[in-house]
Amino acid sequence: MNLQNLFDILKPYFWGIGAVVAGYIFGVLVHALIWKLYRKFSKKSETIFFKILNQKWYKASRYIIISIFIFFGLKQVYSETPDLFYEILYYVVSISLFISIIYGSIKLVYVIEEIILHHYEINVKDNLRARQVYTQVMILRRIAIVFIFILAIGGFALSFDSLRKLGTGILASAGIIGLVIGLAAQKILGNLLAGIQIAITQPIRLDDVVIVENEWGRIEEITLTYAVVRIWDLRRLVLPISYFIEKPFQNWTRVSADILGTVYLYVDYNIPVESIRKELTKILESSDKWDKKVNSVQITNTTEKAIELRALMSAGDASLAWDLRCEVREKLVNFIKKNYPNSLPHSRVILNKQ
Repeated sequence: MNLQNLFDILKPYFWGIGAVVAGYIFGVLVHALIWKLYRKFSKKSETIFFKILNQKWYKASRYIIISIFIFFGLKQVYSETPDLFYEILYYVVSISLFISIIYGSIKLVYVIEEIILHHYEINVKDNLRARQVYTQVMILRRIAIVFIFILAIGGFALSFDSLRKLGTGILASAGIIGLVIGLAAQKILGNLLAGIQIAITQPIRLDDVVIVENEWGRIEEITLTYAVVRIWDLRRLVLPISYFIEKPFQNWTRVSADILGTVYLYVDYNIPVESIRKELTKILESSDKWDKKVNSVQITNTTEKAIELRALMSAGDASLAWDLRCEVREKLVNFIKKNYPNSLPHSRVILNKQ
């Protein structure tokens, strides 16, 4: 076999390989040209959209454009390429194109998410609006990614005759399969719907202070199927997302982060309450945790042995309120021990002489 015969045998295969190589080269050149024009245009604009898109979507757009050029380049040499070799190339290139489109679409979702969240800062004291937006965007981003995968898989299956026939066979028994899947996935679908409902109504948001299952903590993560609560001692409580739709729980930051703190003291009846009020005011005014809104001391209960004093104070958020309560409790107890030791709770015994 001479070189001419070998070339004649391999020539049909060169058409397919050449189409792939040419599509790649043209894709790189076209992408470079488009991106150069885009960057030139975006420099004139200070819009954050162009800046983030330039940073985050460069590679994804490159993969998509190159895959498109290779795909259509391969279409042009269909009649010149051996059937089996063409089918192999076609399947590989089609899969690459679908993967690049899925990757690009997901990256675009993340770009949109970053553009929206860029205007909101969650690591500040007054972050209620930011937490609302973060929660909605995070859940909707996950929903969008799920739909992208569903649409991509459906489009991929319809692109090939063999898979289309398989899909037709599955649809023929869709009634039974749908019933089985519906029963099996009832909990999953319930959680998904609960996740969508939480994104819209927002009974909880990221960084909300909540009490669930008798535990105090903050909402650390919200997904379509579960939420993670970071408990005060750094444990994590993982709950199905439907929990926050079906069961009662406390949300201390639903409307605002402001919260009232209470300190209870049990003292003797002879305690001068007005002195306790003055001391509480002195303690609060010297503390940087007090927000200067609420300051009160009241007798809230009496028993045969003692009276119950409630010191009420306010703080900017739950963490500050906890620290302020501990500070006030400690200083009031020391104040009573130092100035009114006889007013601490004690039992009286009266002895009658016979």
